[in-house]
Amino acid sequence: MIKTDIKRLIRRQLAETTPGPSERISMPGFGDLPSLLRRIRLRRLIPAAVLVPLIDRPEGLSVLFTRRAEHLKHHPGQISFPGGRLEIADQGPAAAALRESHEEIGLPVSHVEIVGYLDNYLTITGYSVTPVVGFVRPGFELVLDTTEVAEAFEVPLDYILDHANLVQRQTRFMGFRVPYYEIPYRHYNIWGATAGMIVSFRSRLFDGGAT
Repeated sequence: MIKTDIKRLIRRQLAETTPGPSERISMPGFGDLPSLLRRIRLRRLIPAAVLVPLIDRPEGLSVLFTRRAEHLKHHPGQISFPGGRLEIADQGPAAAALRESHEEIGLPVSHVEIVGYLDNYLTITGYSVTPVVGFVRPGFELVLDTTEVAEAFEVPLDYILDHANLVQRQTRFMGFRVPYYEIPYRHYNIWGATAGMIVSFRSRLFDGGAT
């Protein structure tokens, strides 16, 4: 798919999307999600947001990922999107995603155009994460906060969206057989919540949002 076509498709499919309330969750591959939530017995979902940064390179769109620092308490060393919990001062998920992206990797807010939102994703640590999709204009220099981020890297969007590169696996969690996804890329393994959000993104683009 040529660059102009995929950008047009992303704009069209995300044009009418808005961030949903934190309790509204859609996770691709899961069966009876309400039963799983009851089993986990989460008292309160913690609202969070991540930026899905689509870098507008001359050769085509690429996706910017981070690798979390190894000393972090939650998900050390895992591949993720920049982001974090919503703070009181944040004016919604987009503001939180942009703020966290600037704090974590120095991504200038002025280089990001927000184009839409994906369905909230539940993490096992109790976060309801809103993925915020944005086109990012090149010409910036990243400055990583090494207390949170070990590295940042890009993957071509064509590779990320290619179903042939997606692997579905299963594990057991609190008596449930839980599916999860992996997207191997070079020496990286994109999996868990990040891969699940990518599956939601792909579904929104090509299947009208059905997961």
